[in-house]
Amino acid sequence: MVTRAYSVAFQGVEAREVEVQCAMTPGLPAFSIVGLPDKAVSEARERVRAALTAMSIALPSKRITINLSPADLPKEGSHFDLPIALSLLASLGILPADAVEGTVALGELSLDGTLVPVLGALPAAMAAAEQDRGLLCPAGSGSEAAWVDATRVIAAATLADVVRHYTGQVPLEPAKAGHIANGTGLPDLRDVKGQERAKRALEVAAAGRHHLLMVGTPGSGKSMLAARLPGILPPLSAMEALETSMIHSLAGLLDAGGISMDRPFREPHHTASMAAIIGGGRGAKPGEVSLAHNGVLFMDEFPEFPRTVLETLRQPIETGEVMIARANNHVKYPCRFMLVAAANPCKCGYLSEPARACGRAPACGDDYMGRISGPLMDRFDLRVDVPPVSYTDLDLPSSGDSSAEVAARVATARQVQIARFDGSALRCNADLTGGALDEMAAPDEEGRTLLTRVADRFGLSARGYHRVLRVARTIADLDGSDGVRKSHVAEAVSYRVGTLAAV
Repeated sequence: MVTRAYSVAFQGVEAREVEVQCAMTPGLPAFSIVGLPDKAVSEARERVRAALTAMSIALPSKRITINLSPADLPKEGSHFDLPIALSLLASLGILPADAVEGTVALGELSLDGTLVPVLGALPAAMAAAEQDRGLLCPAGSGSEAAWVDATRVIAAATLADVVRHYTGQVPLEPAKAGHIANGTGLPDLRDVKGQERAKRALEVAAAGRHHLLMVGTPGSGKSMLAARLPGILPPLSAMEALETSMIHSLAGLLDAGGISMDRPFREPHHTASMAAIIGGGRGAKPGEVSLAHNGVLFMDEFPEFPRTVLETLRQPIETGEVMIARANNHVKYPCRFMLVAAANPCKCGYLSEPARACGRAPACGDDYMGRISGPLMDRFDLRVDVPPVSYTDLDLPSSGDSSAEVAARVATARQVQIARFDGSALRCNADLTGGALDEMAAPDEEGRTLLTRVADRFGLSARGYHRVLRVARTIADLDGSDGVRKSHVAEAVSYRVGTLAAV
């Protein structure tokens, strides 16, 4: 007789069904696991044996074979411990086979039978809902998995609790969803003295999810501005929060099962490797671009990142997804993020200040910014200079709008875009392309004439031309205008060519 339990194997954010089959046959006593398991899965037999012994359950003197089907799908992780134990207990007649087959299970077993929380409970719950099954997981993962309302989530502390639940001795209550985390104490945009143009660019970028490059001398406030971006971004929608949390679940970043409605803000160091930024390593884990999905990826000291790392950003920026290709596996992660980069104008950082610049100016600026390739530079929608602020201005009162006031305008502009794109796959103006761009972001006659003249003068690429239109559409939304006028195009153009002319 073959008994079955069910679990999942993770391929990116996709959780693929795995059937855990258990057969006990006559022969020399043995306990083997087949079906392309990795080291952690192969070691499950020792953890399961010890956990059953702790419950005073002895394995029979038979040949026990556990098969993880489909056999050609790689199985990685310790979360297969619990479904293996369930299939064994069903074979021993301790648990009802039909109840075990109606459940997707994942969890790691301690030697004393305690269930240890594992990564990926949220995408596993999504897969269980699609299979019309319940989910059984460790108590520490229950609040995370319970966010999926479409399936019944049972969270147990020990394997003994699981046995008592399925035998009807002490039924367990369904798990409750964790808390909703909201960012508090975010820095205010009014803390930044001066830099009104950069603040405006930040607002435009947030309103349309446009990529932004800030170039300025050390201490001019680039990082300070970027740190205030989360305070003006609108909260995640329910669907976006679920998408983002599924990725964070696989990375182990969900705090006590809570889901955050704040948009991610990731800021990797410039020494980060390609695998850290794009994803990869053991198990092809998500990288920073995916962890920033539906949020912001801030890369300070942008030219200091390795050239190979910067070039790998080009495709994810365009497609909104990244494919991690390995010899035996291909994993796809979503990565629709807003790239915000900060850079000094040159190696010494004082190219714009003749009294402090090095003796190689201006060639040092060309060499330094030349580390950013033309195709990558072309993907920035807004490029702004961030000049130094005089120390005498630092004693002046705060000026400009607060983060709350800017956030209100950004939220209004985003609502306009949501209504505009209702019924389509588009979410914001940064997604506009093709016929939708021509229809929704077409400027008036004066605006088109201006844009044509600028394109000829500065040699804008087709991508650059379209990105100016997208930014102009966002500026029009902030202005409350149904159409894109010449003034909107003029401001969008200034963000496109200003830094190019300076650099």
